[in-house]
Order: sequence, then structure tokens, then C-alpha cells
Amino acid sequence: MTAPVPDVVLREYGPAVSVPLAAAAGRALAASGALQSVTPDPAQDGHWLLRAGSRVGALRTTGGPVVRILPKTPVSRIFFLLGFSLDPERAWRDGREDTVDTGAYDDVVPALAHAVERRIDAALRQGVLQGYREVEESSLVVRGRIREADQIRRHFGRTPPVEIAYDTYTADTAENRILRGAVERLLRLPGVPGPARRRLAHQRVRLADALPLVRGQELPRWQPSRLNSRYQPALRLCEAVLRGSSPEHRPPRADPLTVDGFLFDMNQLFEDFVTVALSTALKELGLAPRPQDSQHLDTAGLVRIRPDLVVRSRDGRTPVAVIDAKYKVENGDGHHSADLYQALAYATVLGLREAHLVYAAGRLPTRFHEVRGTAVGAARGVRLYRHSVDLSGEPGQLMSALRDLAGRLARACSPA
Repeated sequence: MTAPVPDVVLREYGPAVSVPLAAAAGRALAASGALQSVTPDPAQDGHWLLRAGSRVGALRTTGGPVVRILPKTPVSRIFFLLGFSLDPERAWRDGREDTVDTGAYDDVVPALAHAVERRIDAALRQGVLQGYREVEESSLVVRGRIREADQIRRHFGRTPPVEIAYDTYTADTAENRILRGAVERLLRLPGVPGPARRRLAHQRVRLADALPLVRGQELPRWQPSRLNSRYQPALRLCEAVLRGSSPEHRPPRADPLTVDGFLFDMNQLFEDFVTVALSTALKELGLAPRPQDSQHLDTAGLVRIRPDLVVRSRDGRTPVAVIDAKYKVENGDGHHSADLYQALAYATVLGLREAHLVYAAGRLPTRFHEVRGTAVGAARGVRLYRHSVDLSGEPGQLMSALRDLAGRLARACSPA
């Protein structure tokens, strides 16, 4: 009996780890783009050096080891950031860490499986939601209305069969298909513990009347309403699972190896959290935040720039501040030259006297760089501010820090 292949444990932005891998498995991992670097180990034949970047979670190659990437940030905090981005109104109001229930798990995939199963269970507690769905089919009996154009085109006007359309009351709704799709996605992942796997399988049985999702097709669309309000927390989390960072490398048929898994990109997660939190706070202060407000750097309109957040005046016309979020660790010299150049470009295009960079960099004080040659008359030069948010802090502290920043921006934008 073949011994199980042990898991490979990497740490977010940690040192490279030498791992025994078949050449095909190493190439598949490298082609997936899931890790920061995958290269043959020059010091040891048959080994590959694996180094993780900003993505955390788990993945595996066919017949290869499960690669687990542990985050620097506590898992409960990661899911707080995710929960806030999915449902900012509730998180902003409550300020609780259990916005997404991760149970006692301290690894990303087990926590995700637990959280999704718990939310689906809460959604189905009052029974599986049913709704009306339009059905078009060929039938031997008339039901609903006859699709006359299809009847003539397909059957030259003869009956039966009859091309009909009708509304049916069914559990095969967009909402249930999304829940089922997320369950089946999680059941395919490596690293889902037995108890969570059994509960997910039970939820799949409860959702059996919903058709499975088709790989590669867009997710079914649903509209928030009073009828599906109990489903909405589960739907938001399930859509995040289905739209999330899921590396699936499927090489040519000659190479049977595949890479599958689920990874959170901490860069994107932090950017989403900062953008949503600041937007929520700035709206309360009477300003008009515009996430991903696209601009052109050049007069010809050939070079596009996209700041994470442009803050505009109440009427939405005049830009008054620009913010960019950076999930980075401070360099040894404490500077990020490329980020400062980018922020200066944003300020220049928008005609602003300052720009703001928000880092996940611990408890560092706010600093600024005044750009030489940008002073006009008695006015000071353009200032590039660097703020930091401590992700190891409690949720209330995170939100308080971003509220303070929003207040500072609002005061700076107020007329003297």
C-alpha cells in the first residue's frame, strides 16, 4: 500500500521550501501561477523550490502533495475582511469579528468550508427556497403558451409535439444553484476536514433539486428581495467562493496533470476591505467615493490609470482626494519608490495637492513626502501621505483607524 504524500506547508511571503516533486508536477505548479516562484532546486536533484507570495489557501497537482499556504494574518481576521467587503453595512454597524463564522479552524480552506456550510445551513433552516422559473420545451400536450415561431420553424406547423413556454414553481432557482455550486466546489478542494466535508455533502442532498452549474458559464443572476433575505449572507459568501482565486491549470491532453485548489489573494482582499470601509465612512461624511475611478494619464487617452478610490465632492463632480491600498511589508529603508511615483501620477492627473497610500504595515505613524518642484506661489508642494493599518488589531481598531482617516480626508476637503 502506497504511503500518503505529506502536505507541503509554505508561509505567505516566506522563504522558499525545497520539495521532492516529479518534473511534470513542478511544471504544472509553475504554469498555474499560484505561487510566487516554482523552480528546480539546483542543490538537489528531483526537488523543486516553492515560494509563496500574497495568495493563501491550498492547492494540489494530480497525484502530488497538497500545498498549504499559511497567512501571516490570523484566519479569523482574514474572514472579517472578507465579511466586511461582502456585507459592509452589517460589519460597520456591528464591528464584530464573527461576521463570518470560521469555527475553531486556523487554516484557510477548513475555515472557508466551515463558514460556507454554516451559512447555507442557516439559509435552509426554514426550508429550501422555491420560486417561479420560465421553462421552454417540446411537449405532447399544451401547457402555458405555444411558441408559434419555434413551432413553425422546427415542426413546419405540425402537432404534436408542441413548442411551449410556461412558468413552474420549483427549487431550481438561481439562488439554490449558486449554493449547490459552492458546495460542490468545496467538496473538490484539498484540505477540507472530514466533519465539514460530511456536513457539506448533507447540504448538497438538500439542494439536489437545483441543477448543477456548468463550468465556464457565468453565475446565475439573482436579485435581493424580501423573499430571499434569509439566503443573502450565504449567497454573498458562495459567490465569493465561486468567483474567487481558484487555480485550475489544465495542460494539453498529452499531459494528464492538473492543478486545483482555492486561494485568497491577500493583495485583493486588503484592497477591497480598505476601499469598501473608506467608501462607507466617506458617504456618512457627505462625500462621494468612486472606487476604481478610471482616468487617462496622457492627453491622447492612450495610458489608463485606475486608483483604488477617488473621493469626489457631494455632487460627484470635483475630485477632492485619491487613495490607493497596498498590501505590503515595509522595505528595510522604509520607502516604496514605485508606490510614491504612482501616487504622484494620480495627484497630477486629478489636479490634487495630496495623495494617500494605505499599507497593511503595522502600527507605523502617518508620514508624508513633499514633492520638490511642485510648490506654486505661497502654496506648499504636493504631499504624498503613507498611512498604515494594523491587521493584527481587533476589528473595532481596524475600523476606527479607517474612520479616522476618512475624517481627516473630509476635514482636508472642507472649504476654509
